[in-house]
Amino acid sequence: MARSLDGLVLAPVADQAPGQVGTRTRFHYHERDGEIWAAYAGGDVVRGHLVGTRAGDRLDFRYVQLKQDGTTSSGHCVSTVVDLPDGRVRLEEDWRWESQAGSGTSVVEQIDGSDALPGV
Repeated sequence: MARSLDGLVLAPVADQAPGQVGTRTRFHYHERDGEIWAAYAGGDVVRGHLVGTRAGDRLDFRYVQLKQDGTTSSGHCVSTVVDLPDGRVRLEEDWRWESQAGSGTSVVEQIDGSDALPGV
């Protein structure tokens, strides 16, 4: 099993569609006893939260976010946790909106915590 996500900061490796998570978004992860949660913000996202579970290297969570335009959206994501050769962590994600149409895949990777967003 890949290492714990607790205390890690992750960021997308590529931008998604406008109004969604992008390379300027920072996810601050926490993990305890099979539970995972994170706060995130940056780019088009003013504030977002995710909460779910971890079983082995599989995460299953729901997310909700407030965007710069004042709208909210929510969805479901299943991710695989991967240990990278350089010691960092990657999440390979399959997500779908529940509040609107759309689905896709994304990749987020661990970054240096000094690049974190304040207040997240």
